[in-house]
Amino acid sequence: MDASPSAQVLPILTVTVNPALDISTTTELVKSGHKLRCGPSRLDPGGGGINVARVVQRLGGRPLAVYTAGGPTGEAYRRLIEAERLPTLVVPIQGSTRQDFTVDEASTGKQFRFVLQGPELSESEWRLCLTLVADSIQPGGYVVASGSLPPGVPDDFYAEVARLAREQNARCVVDASGPALAAALAEGVFLIKPSRRELGLHFGTTLDSEQSELDAAMALVADGSAEHVALTLGGRGAVLASREGTLRLAVPQVEVRSTVGAGDSFLAAFVLRLAQGRSLAEAFRSAVAAGSATVTTQATELCHRDDVERLEAELAAQEFGV
Repeated sequence: MDASPSAQVLPILTVTVNPALDISTTTELVKSGHKLRCGPSRLDPGGGGINVARVVQRLGGRPLAVYTAGGPTGEAYRRLIEAERLPTLVVPIQGSTRQDFTVDEASTGKQFRFVLQGPELSESEWRLCLTLVADSIQPGGYVVASGSLPPGVPDDFYAEVARLAREQNARCVVDASGPALAAALAEGVFLIKPSRRELGLHFGTTLDSEQSELDAAMALVADGSAEHVALTLGGRGAVLASREGTLRLAVPQVEVRSTVGAGDSFLAAFVLRLAQGRSLAEAFRSAVAAGSATVTTQATELCHRDDVERLEAELAAQEFGV
């Protein structure tokens, strides 16, 4: 599924202001008041933009990731990133990079996810992030701003990233929620990837039908807030809204082991395929394939290229009735 060797792949820059060292393990039963003996643990460098960059690289792209790191946790995080040979620009911070915990309950198959807040960033630290982003944006490329904002970072941080991208004629992609998403939409972006809950919260309502989902997504396109809205619906698939209309795809039949990172994988494949010159429909199909491939992996592991390409082919066959 590579682009033609002669084809130009547009550059992809990702921004992660609040990365997390993901720790995952298993225990037989989660029960209060008891020591919970756990199985082997796994460490992964997590956070929205970093996960997007890691999947872009796994699928054959060459992204550049800007992220913050500090303290002993940040040092461990940097070593994991370096082991993957991911091109990065690191913003040193005084606080310690946060940790997230994922615990799979073996007796029930339930998954418990503990997402920590993250260190407070000083104004000089988050402004340095913006400076690195401004210096790294490539005209005509993509900028993916993804993940939560830590304490100290203003709500309009992603809106500022969107403004910087526009100044360089680059396309800004935002995966956020709450005030950070609202501010980015007020600035105007190329693409957002909300969940149904996140989109409903933006409009202050509950999206309880397929029509309400479509109406909410198309409303953002119609008023110019976003050129494209990729609404992820978990096991129900995804919807893509744009001025060209709407597309809906069901997810392929796969065994769900962990949903961690599925949304990031979805976004990574979507942006990479567009950067490779694929159509919106092809990029959307690849996104659903990557998200589905990620849920088949354990704990905080992300998708693998062979699985994504196999699922892409399956979705294409279903679409064309092969």
